[in-house]
Amino acid sequence: MRADRASGWGAASDDRHNSTVTTKKASNASLPSERRARLVRLAGELFAEKGFRATTVREIADAAGILSGSLYHHFDSKESIGDEILSGFLDEVLTGYREAAAGTDDPRTTIEQFVRSSAATLARHRAALTMLQNDWSHFRAMPRFDYLRTATREIEHLWVDQLERGKQSGLFRPDLDARLTYRLLRDVLWIPTRWGQSSSNGWDTDQIADAVLRLIFDGIVARDSRPAGTSPADRQGRARPARS
Repeated sequence: MRADRASGWGAASDDRHNSTVTTKKASNASLPSERRARLVRLAGELFAEKGFRATTVREIADAAGILSGSLYHHFDSKESIGDEILSGFLDEVLTGYREAAAGTDDPRTTIEQFVRSSAATLARHRAALTMLQNDWSHFRAMPRFDYLRTATREIEHLWVDQLERGKQSGLFRPDLDARLTYRLLRDVLWIPTRWGQSSSNGWDTDQIADAVLRLIFDGIVARDSRPAGTSPADRQGRARPARS
């Protein structure tokens, strides 16, 4: 009977009491994870603002309103916090890209999904992206962060593969440099994270993704109906009018 009551299936007279106890236990159990998540968020803000190397454990603890020793109940080092921020970010990015690549055989549709997934993910992980941009050389030199290079290589491969497939199928321009195009697009997608926290100064992630897609597909989609003389190569080869 005691086990039944504890599980919520006891007599009616005990339901209210047991429900309260269960709620309190669940609430108390969630406190450590909530504190941990708050520490990660505060640390990420400091890492993005000051740089990972320049931020101290004491500064993170001060921002959280705790003693430095208390922080070590949750993380054994500053690097462990950085690890959680960066691995969570890259896991989400790769999950979105893998799902997009597996969901269709059409390169254009896949690229569109890459862009939309990127816009949404980057908006949620501004701190991680800023850390990678500002402290990449530091992370690259530490063995515990070797997974960063593995992840970024896979991300580049996924993009380049779709761009090459689109080029080979005639969907994208035949002169497209897939690797260079990926790196340019990567940086274009990163830029809005620098615009501030308020929905990138008025544009939401869908609007940003739409703008990037228009920019991409106006530039790399093969257009057989393009009028003669309108390509950059044609314009460069056109004789300049003599000055009067």
